[in-house]
Amino acid sequence: MRRLSFRPSFTMRGRKFKGLRGWAGKPSHPPLTDIPVGAYILVAVFDVISYTGRNHEWARDFYRAGTFSLVGGVVVSFFALLTGFWDWRKSTEKGTQARRTASAHGWTMATVTLVVLVDVGLRWFADGDASHTPGHIAVLSLVAALLTVVGGTIGGSLAYDYGFNVETAGDSPVWHPSEEDVLPGGKS
Repeated sequence: MRRLSFRPSFTMRGRKFKGLRGWAGKPSHPPLTDIPVGAYILVAVFDVISYTGRNHEWARDFYRAGTFSLVGGVVVSFFALLTGFWDWRKSTEKGTQARRTASAHGWTMATVTLVVLVDVGLRWFADGDASHTPGHIAVLSLVAALLTVVGGTIGGSLAYDYGFNVETAGDSPVWHPSEEDVLPGGKS
């Protein structure tokens, strides 16, 4: 009996291209969110470690690691914001619960991006040579991490509770016992 199937997950054959939104069954927005979410959580951890260990030499290393992680996260977050906005614009109808929830998710994550941009600005222009994470920067990092968790929870509700942008195949043969892989477009 076969135990693994990689090909169906990676094939693009049979999937309709939807511009910035990605392809049918392979949206662009969700995978782009992983890097900023991970970065913002790590930054908060690095900054707390740096702040609490401010009397040690390694505190500066954690502060710098947080800065680099933050910059990487914010760069990718612009692409996540762009694709998320396009999903919101093209996939939700005014007056629906899905649109209101998508709007709450979007505003929360846009707020995270603004907090992170302030955090980056302070790190580079005000506290770039600090020997440890300053308290006000640690607070900003914690606020960004907390808002990221809140925004991610709202985004998760869209996908997992509402099935937003999830294209199901109904009673798909992938749920029936078989040795054959089913590819998009009904091909094996």
